[in-house]
Amino acid sequence: MQLGSLARARGVRVLHLGEIDSTNEEARRLIESGKRGPLWIVASAQKNGRGRLGREWISPAGNLYTSFVYSGFSEARVAPELGFVAGVAAIRALRAVIGRDAFKLKWPNDLLFDGAKLGGILLECVNASTLPTAIIGVGVNVARAPEGLPYPARALSELGAIAPTAEVLFLHFSDALADTLDLWKGGEGFAAIRTEWLASASALGEDIRVALSSETLEGRFETIDATGRLVLETASGRRAIEAGDVLLGPRKTEGARA
Repeated sequence: MQLGSLARARGVRVLHLGEIDSTNEEARRLIESGKRGPLWIVASAQKNGRGRLGREWISPAGNLYTSFVYSGFSEARVAPELGFVAGVAAIRALRAVIGRDAFKLKWPNDLLFDGAKLGGILLECVNASTLPTAIIGVGVNVARAPEGLPYPARALSELGAIAPTAEVLFLHFSDALADTLDLWKGGEGFAAIRTEWLASASALGEDIRVALSSETLEGRFETIDATGRLVLETASGRRAIEAGDVLLGPRKTEGARA
């Protein structure tokens, strides 16, 4: 795996491994041993990949599995914004490589390809009491989409001859993330990130359902606020949601959470 020229100029490093448990777990071990970013960990395969809330991340060979270790911010409170930074970078990279506007972002952490799940972002923050360090885990279905999921999934290989390899996508993604981190500026530039994220948001302005731990809300997806919370206009008023699962499609798929 090769870094893009901008990432190299920013002093980013990359560690390419074979099969491991998960790139986020490897990143955590490296942080615990004293390593700091900016550092990419890329794996050829994962045995125990994870998504949000500890959900299994099925990891067939040929896809992109990577985590970015980053400590270029001073306050732990801004760490959740990095999920949006990474989402914007992923969209930039996909559009640059493929030249199509078929990709969207689904709040809070999914990448969509023509409405089906293409990938996801898992953000974790460690050492918050000393030096805040974020692990930005990213998985993208490049060669194969997992089968047997309760929601539709697609892979970039379906594009045929124009489909990139994981190596090509990573090269562009490493540069795109370096650029969006420059834009973010440790939180000072989140307004610009938010604007770009909203420009690629799936179902913005549409009626959606959001599954919370104790209830499912219905309403219109109005925006994300200045801290990244989803703002839902419901029959009983506006709700700002910090965490939940956005449910798209007909009601019969309500159990399919990504």
